[in-house]
Formats: sequence, C-alpha cells, structure tokens
Amino acid sequence: MELRLGEKQTLVIVKKVEFGVYLATKEAPEDKVLLPAKQVPEGAKVGDELEVFLYRDSSDRLISTTRTPKLCMGQVALLTVVQVGKVGAFLDWGLEKDLLLPFKQQTRKVKTGEQVLAALYIDKSGRLCATMNVYEHLRTDSPYKKDDKVTGRIYEISKNFGAFVAVDNCFSGLIPKKELFGDTELRIGDQVTARVVKVLEDGKLTLSVREKAYLQIQKDAEKIERLLDSYEGSLPFNDKAAPEVIAHETGMSKNEFKRAVGHLLKEGKIQITEKNIRRVRG
Repeated sequence: MELRLGEKQTLVIVKKVEFGVYLATKEAPEDKVLLPAKQVPEGAKVGDELEVFLYRDSSDRLISTTRTPKLCMGQVALLTVVQVGKVGAFLDWGLEKDLLLPFKQQTRKVKTGEQVLAALYIDKSGRLCATMNVYEHLRTDSPYKKDDKVTGRIYEISKNFGAFVAVDNCFSGLIPKKELFGDTELRIGDQVTARVVKVLEDGKLTLSVREKAYLQIQKDAEKIERLLDSYEGSLPFNDKAAPEVIAHETGMSKNEFKRAVGHLLKEGKIQITEKNIRRVRG
C-alpha cells in the first residue's frame, strides 16, 4: 500500500521527533510522512495507528493532518471562495492552506465570498487542486425514483444537451435541452428544484423543472390568460406562430403553448383567428 495524496488513510507511527511524528504504511515503513506536533494525539506512541489526510503544505512537501477536509479525492463539495489571485481562486476546504481553483478549471468567473461546487484532482506538479468540472466525480447511486422532487445545483450548461445538475451536490442529473423553456434563464451556480422524470440504466437522473403535463397545462393556461390581459384581450399571434416567437413571448415550447391554448379553447375562454388569439368575454 502506498501513501495516497488527497485521501484519508490509516497509517502507523514509525518515528517520534520533537516537531511531530512520522507515519507510514505497514507495507512500506521507509516511505514516511510527517504529522506536525500540534496534530499528534496526546499519549500517541510508535506503533499506534492514526487516520490522517495527506496533502502538500505551502512548501509543496507531503504532509498529513488528523483534521478532516471538506473535500477528499473522488468527492464533490460546496466550498467558499476566500480569495481570487493571479493564478486562480482559493477555496476554504477546512485546512490551514487554502485550495487552489485554477482559472482553467473554472466553468465561470468566480467571486470572493460565493460558494462553488468543486472536486479534487492532482495537477502536473503533483499538487492537489480544485476543479469545477465535476461531471466525472458525481455519483450514480442516488436513492431517488421517478416523480421524486429533488434539489440540486447547476454546474454546466450545454447547448446540445441541456443543464447538468449535481443533485444534493453529489448525484448526477440532467435537465434536457427541451425542458429549458421558462421565465427564468438558468445559470451555472443556480440552485433548482426539479422532478425526476427518469432514472437511467447507468443511475444518472433525467430531470424536469416543469410540472407533470396535466398540472403544467393548467399553469400555462393561466399564464396565457395573464398575457392576454396585458395585451388588452388579444394576442398578436396564434398557435401557428414560429417556435421562436412563442418561446420569446411566453417562455413555452410550441407544443406546450398549443396544449394550453387548446385547454382554453375547450373551456370557451378564447377564440383563435388567422392572426391572433382573443379572449372571449363571458
């Protein structure tokens, strides 16, 4: 067994010195790492086992700590930006030395004081750094099933696929592109509440920020009625308008708009002409 950077490990005390103790694996006692004196439990002696986390200090030396960081290798966590410098941002991860988030690993520009979803990786120099590209680090063993309500944070938006969501900041989810119609534009970093539409075979979650169809039709119909009121009872387009026009004016897809208009028509609340939609006054 080897010393593993960025992970918690149970190691054995192999040597005591004034400034701490040296730890190693049982298999390779010659490969040692320092645990500073202030971290050494009272009464600890050679041969004792300690669970520690391995990282590099400000001089890039391998060092251990009994403190548990907010983020370990293979995990994803929400960390606070404490400073933005020349090489990137620095995140508070619960250890004395802040964690570097290089500019190249940022999916958007970050500011001091905000929280970002991050994962750990080892850079070319053998140092631990943070990345906002967390897709590969998210879990696919969520307890959720179809129609469950979940909350998560958007970490990436793709024109081809949609909005990628870290459900509970740890499970892999996606709001497909076709689901992204709505009043508010989703952005990286936004927290969203969504419904599980499907659990894929690989465990990833397909999500929707819209209600089930029959509930959504009612909501969309009410929205069209409000829109009619703002246009003094007559919309300057109908359900044959271009999808872009409908999306811009209503925040709905063409199909959603047609379903809601059909609902209002059936209820006798509107009439459709060649050029517009009018409210029927009762």
